[in-house]
Amino acid sequence: MSIVAVRNAMAAVDYATVNVSSPLGMLRVLFTEQEVIGVDIVRRTVGRQTTAGVMAKKIRIQLKGYFAHPDSEISLPMQAVGTAFQQRVWHALRAIPVGETISYGELAKKLNSSARAVGNACRANPLPVIVPCHRVVAKSGLGGYAGKTQGRQLAIKRWLLEHEGAHVS
Repeated sequence: MSIVAVRNAMAAVDYATVNVSSPLGMLRVLFTEQEVIGVDIVRRTVGRQTTAGVMAKKIRIQLKGYFAHPDSEISLPMQAVGTAFQQRVWHALRAIPVGETISYGELAKKLNSSARAVGNACRANPLPVIVPCHRVVAKSGLGGYAGKTQGRQLAIKRWLLEHEGAHVS
């Protein structure tokens, strides 16, 4: 889910944006005073941003910590807008340890669902990096990332997995 979709879903919410430089490009993080509500990986800084405040500082510190040391915990309060099923998948994603992967089919079996449904929920994840959908892979190969099976998106997934020390085929 893009930040535009998150903004539309949260239209009545007062939010701010902070940009965090990363090896993947710029992370544009949408947040309220209490929680993170969206993350986009963009090529450059865009839009207005808040540089001050407790939440903006927490976001910068924790994301920079993760990119310096992948085992650094990201424990930001968050609210991901999605269906009940998407929420179940996103909750399961947060339980996958750093450096490990699970296939779409294996996760689907745990959730009594289908691999395609799990893949669609991963694609709709509004909090990439924070909610680690990159740790879900195809039975053979990487699968996709953010709805793409090649190009920049797949390179981002590969980088995240390698950064975390996961076996990448």
